[in-house]
Amino acid sequence: MLLGSLMRNFDNETHSAEALLSLGDIVLIAQVDAARQSHNESLGEYVSGAVKRFSHLAGDDDWLRLMTALKTSEQPAAACLKTMVHWSIARERTDAGPSGGCSCVGGVGGCHDQA
Repeated sequence: MLLGSLMRNFDNETHSAEALLSLGDIVLIAQVDAARQSHNESLGEYVSGAVKRFSHLAGDDDWLRLMTALKTSEQPAAACLKTMVHWSIARERTDAGPSGGCSCVGGVGGCHDQA
């Protein structure tokens, strides 16, 4: 499966939530749960958004880490999802500043623009 096809599967909120839960990583699930609550999103919405944020905002080093994870994993879909969600959570923590917030900058068309 091509990376683009894999990422398109994560556009579906239900599929994204199921994929995250299937990883069995309770620490990651708890981190996503905390992050999604601050944006008033469902689990699937947050995971789907994390994939979109990664695809739009990740740098060359981030993509290289993803490609390495895919190459060395026996479960590429799980590796892809974990890498992208971990990246998104870390980016939010880094970019949050004193008021909280997320990495999309919240502008029109941003990942959390729910209009």
